[in-house]
Amino acid sequence: MMRTIDLNLDDEKQVALVGKALSSEVRIEIIKLLYRQEYNINEIAEKLELAPSSAASHIRVLEEAGIIRTTLLPGIRGSMKLCTLQVERASLNLCTKAEIHQEVETIQMPIGNYVDYKVTPTCGLVSLKGPIDEEDEPRCFYNPERMHAKLLWFGDGYVEYRFPNNSIMEGEPTRIEISAELCSEDHDYNMEYPSDITLWVNGIEAATWECPSDFGGRRGRLNPEWWPDKNTQYGILKTWVITTDGIYLDDEKYSAKSIREFGFSEREYIAVRIGVKENAEHRGGMNLFGNGFGDYEQDIVMKIYK
Repeated sequence: MMRTIDLNLDDEKQVALVGKALSSEVRIEIIKLLYRQEYNINEIAEKLELAPSSAASHIRVLEEAGIIRTTLLPGIRGSMKLCTLQVERASLNLCTKAEIHQEVETIQMPIGNYVDYKVTPTCGLVSLKGPIDEEDEPRCFYNPERMHAKLLWFGDGYVEYRFPNNSIMEGEPTRIEISAELCSEDHDYNMEYPSDITLWVNGIEAATWECPSDFGGRRGRLNPEWWPDKNTQYGILKTWVITTDGIYLDDEKYSAKSIREFGFSEREYIAVRIGVKENAEHRGGMNLFGNGFGDYEQDIVMKIYK
């Protein structure tokens, strides 16, 4: 399972190691190569037209930074080092821990724990063990086994969740982040199939992401073996951020709508709806991945900053 590196200026040695690792175009190319699959050092050298000794030096720098790990395996002529990418995202706060005063509550919501839905075929749910009820039958979304869902999809509609808000009853939060792995939904997979996927919070539209594809062509990193290669394989991890100065989709500002407009402390819960608007330009459905499918080991994650 790949992880995230969160750094601040107190982590002087680690910041320096990660900075050194990312300061080389060759090492960046190695990271991009390993994102697709594992390679041994000789294979990396061949693909990037490097001397094996030079490839080994670059691998050592990346390993010291914790970005990759190497495993010694027996080879035809002695042993060989298999290289695996183990970090997918790195963030750096340009401050020290003493300067970070915000409390953060993180809530993981299983994708099958929705409280309302409206879906049309193609649609379905699967757990790590197999399908949950019949495929392309919207009524099956009521099946109690949905709580075990690790992937759900629909051609049109939405699913809605309720998050607890106990921690913010004393006042409005300063920032809310909601992240999920998503993609469009077509029969099987389709790399040219856009869909406008919208997030609503407390009944208010937050932001719409134009997803380019129903992704496939390679297996999702976490998918169980029984999941067919012809099906949707993975999504993109998207983060909606609601702040006092506006709404952001990942790092790009989407609108000037303030967090105060959502009334977080005025309700008994935080309602989060994800789906496709009826008047969307691209009504390409949605796949929603949980922790066991796709590329990211997470469900829907909400972070509340107070």
